[in-house]
Amino acid sequence: MTAQRFQAAAGQPGPDVPVYVISVAAELTGLHPQTLRSYDRLGLVRPGRTLGGGRRYSWRDIEVLREVAQLTASGIGLEGVRRILDLEHQAEALRQRVAELEHELDAAHRALRVTRTDRSAPNLPAVRTVPGQSVTVWRRSTR
Repeated sequence: MTAQRFQAAAGQPGPDVPVYVISVAAELTGLHPQTLRSYDRLGLVRPGRTLGGGRRYSWRDIEVLREVAQLTASGIGLEGVRRILDLEHQAEALRQRVAELEHELDAAHRALRVTRTDRSAPNLPAVRTVPGQSVTVWRRSTR
């Protein structure tokens, strides 16, 4: 069971649900509430808002704030921290994309095995392999 499913089953909010008021977020991170406000203004963290405009932090926001605190404590300036966070987000997006592409490639390989044994299988991807080069995969159009 994933942590998110466990939290949902236990009645706890997920990691992206903004539930912590600024005083609780400050206590959990060891930062002053004014520091949290300035990090919000700088765009280092984007807490949710209530209808009245109050900030509500998610657990993921708390983790980001802790990371910001560690980086600044090690002597990295706020612009450097912003760049590090941006690069971490880009790296995570790339990891997710690689996982998607690996999944698609596995599906294409499975389909290729089927087409080699069953030539009548419709609309399966066609694959051309060139020794020593990458695999080219495309899907036949149904139009």
